[in-house]
Amino acid sequence: MQREGRVALITGSGTGIGRAIVERFARDGTNVAVNYCQSRHAAESLVLQIRSAGGMAISIQANVAKDAEVRGMIAQVQREFGRLDVLVNNAGWSTQVPHRSLDELTDDIWDKTFEINLRGVFYCIRAAVPLLRRQPGASIVNVASVAGRTGVGSSIAYAAAKAGVLTMTKSLARALAPEIRVNAISPGLIRTQFAGRPDSDSAFSAEQSATPLKRLATVAECAEVAIFLASAATACTGQTILVDGGLYALGPNR
Repeated sequence: MQREGRVALITGSGTGIGRAIVERFARDGTNVAVNYCQSRHAAESLVLQIRSAGGMAISIQANVAKDAEVRGMIAQVQREFGRLDVLVNNAGWSTQVPHRSLDELTDDIWDKTFEINLRGVFYCIRAAVPLLRRQPGASIVNVASVAGRTGVGSSIAYAAAKAGVLTMTKSLARALAPEIRVNAISPGLIRTQFAGRPDSDSAFSAEQSATPLKRLATVAECAEVAIFLASAATACTGQTILVDGGLYALGPNR
């Protein structure tokens, strides 16, 4: 795929995995739209960083759980760039609820988890499809989670939502073929502050010890898989790649 002039929109990309994906696309010469909901300072500083390195980037505030805001975001991408080649659905939200604590999994948590992690993915894809279809080789990459495959994760609701993303990836890969490829990446536990997890959380060291590679995957490694699926994996659609050091593909290395 020709890089020159190509445009990628990455949702929830002011921080964490999304930020790393933006940086990787920008290094590849892709023009990037940095979506954020609340992390305005982080998103704007990322845009300045890319522009100072000679790249092209814009930031767009939009809540992916709001269809009107999503449609406005896609319209802004069209106004600014005139095209869209890649959509990366990275925006997500979760809060830690022990799986045995069923009464703590409130309706509000269920609603917010599904609105952002599942419905938001659909809203973004639905709004972006008309623009994506204009570009040969257009691609969608959904950022899911190993939680969607294993049932582990910050909450039962989060695991269920990410399982929905994996299923929807397959459904949309069929529905949007042959013009648009749709794939997913499923990160394992990544050392970020997602779901309010502090750096000192013992889960990091526990999972690292159990992982065959004896280390956690990084945000940069997630970004490499995302750009591979978006750019090089031209015969792949409906696929999900685990980015977890082999923990769930191979099982614990004991």
